[in-house]
Parts: sequence; structure tokens; C-alpha cells
Amino acid sequence: MKTKNIAYSLSVFIVLITVSCENNEAKTPKPRMYPRVTYPERSYSTFDTSICNFNFRFPNYSKIVKDSFIFEGEPAHPCWFDIEINDLNATLHCSYYEITKKKNLSSLINDAFNIAGKHNIKANYRKETVISNKSGVKGILFDIEGPVASPVQFYLTDEKIHFFRASLYFNSKVNPDSTAPVLEFLKKDVDSLISTFHWKK
Repeated sequence: MKTKNIAYSLSVFIVLITVSCENNEAKTPKPRMYPRVTYPERSYSTFDTSICNFNFRFPNYSKIVKDSFIFEGEPAHPCWFDIEINDLNATLHCSYYEITKKKNLSSLINDAFNIAGKHNIKANYRKETVISNKSGVKGILFDIEGPVASPVQFYLTDEKIHFFRASLYFNSKVNPDSTAPVLEFLKKDVDSLISTFHWKK
């Protein structure tokens, strides 16, 4: 009788072990899903206004909005504006300075580096690329990787009279995983702006 009980208990134990092993698959978390992005068809127009001493090519799916920032009751500069890309929830903030004794080239370049440097705390890496287009426009492109507010910034200058600076921002909480493909798309528009940028005088 004891032998039968032991054999029965042993067989039940083996069955339980077998069943538990079959259901003991390691559960891996499902990959996080992000909303599908519909990219607009790429085409361009020329930015050309009497207010600014330069022109460039910008995407048709964006719109130029005059900067509304007020400093001492007046706009910071008539040629400050944003390029709003609402379809991709992004904005390129643009500012322009005339190089003067008070705002000399060195101080303007230092400001550009300092503004880019503010992202160093969260940045994984920052790449600086020298700009020199066929129209003689020079500058630096800051490509900042990581969960930063502005992953692309740059400045352009003729080193004598003109200084232009721009920063790309996403109008939402920073998530490099979800914004990476959109950023790659927008970088081509930034490259187009830089390559076609031209001083009028």
C-alpha cells in the first residue's frame, strides 16, 4: 500500500513539474509603440523679404511667423521669426543681428556656443560641423544627441556685418526614440536652408 502511495505521489509530482515548466516561458515586454507619422511631400519656396538682408529656401509645409518676443516694449529685431512646421510639431526659431562694436562677432559666436552648451547636461554627444556654402556663408552646425530640448542649432555669418542663428525645437516633451525619424526628416530641410542661404548685401 505504501509503495502504491509513493508511486502515485511521485507521478503527480512529475506531472506538476512538467506542466509548470511548459508555462514558465520568459515574458518579454512588448515594444513601445509610437503614433505613425505621415511625412509631408517635400517642396520648397524662397524666403525673401525687405525686412531681412538674406534669403534662403524653406519647406512649403511650414509657415513663417514673425517673432512675438518683446524687449523693452519693442520687438527684439524686425528680422526675428519662427519657421513653424505644425505637421511635424516642430519650430525653427531664427534670430538675426548686425555685427557692431557692442555686439561684435566674437561675442555673438560665444553666445551661440553658450546656448548650445546649455544642453550638455542632458546631451549624450554634441557634434560641431563647420559650414561654408557656395555663397560664402560660414558658420557652425551643432548636432546634439540625447533627450535635449533643441537637437539642432546653427549660426551663419559673413564675419563682417551679418549674424544669423537658428534652433530647432519640438513642441512636446522630448523623447529621442519617437522624435528620431522626424528629426532625420527635418535635418534635410535644415541642410537645404543652410546650403541656399545667401546675404543680399
